[in-house]
Amino acid sequence: MKILATLAAATVLMFASPLLRALGPQAGPADLDAHLAAIQRDPRQYDASWKLGRKVAAVCANCHGEGGNSTKPGVPNLAGQNAGYLMEQMRQFSDGRRRFEFMEGMIKAMNEDEKIGMVLFYASQPVVQQPVERRELAARGQQVYLGNCFPCHGDDGHGQATIARIAGQHPEYLVARLKRYRSPEGSRANPQMVQRARMLSESDIDAVAAYVSSMP
Repeated sequence: MKILATLAAATVLMFASPLLRALGPQAGPADLDAHLAAIQRDPRQYDASWKLGRKVAAVCANCHGEGGNSTKPGVPNLAGQNAGYLMEQMRQFSDGRRRFEFMEGMIKAMNEDEKIGMVLFYASQPVVQQPVERRELAARGQQVYLGNCFPCHGDDGHGQATIARIAGQHPEYLVARLKRYRSPEGSRANPQMVQRARMLSESDIDAVAAYVSSMP
């Protein structure tokens, strides 16, 4: 299976390569955030970077959906995600702090301008709101959310800077991530999330995922 995943990643990258070309000189890892901030302040650079990101995202749509609204329950939405958070997750895939072979290969094949462009594109996309399917469970989940999640992710679930927007995320994905944070074998090393997740029961996790997924 590992070999098949590697071959799949290589195949995607081969066909994606015409899209993965930069705007100019690459920014080094140390000044990537500064480069992103500078582009966000300059409308002309922002527009050019956003257009590059849209081209790169055409490859990502195979898994994450058009505009970052995933149609696969186990694949996260990227639409509307905070730019700083997306950039940090790409760093973690690049340096091994976050592990998923396919994603690691895709991100390592991108140059810095492509990463910035993709971040800006996805951060600007509207989130397709999901209907509330289990209202009683979601109502209970609101109480779990207010008791555990809002200090970091906000009353609206939109997060901030390098903290993830979770509003509108797939419930299945949310459940899987929270359970992974609880696991001592989990690769998502975030002390605050580990602490919070370990305070939640199985039913708490199902409830808060139902609530968060319905948030606009």
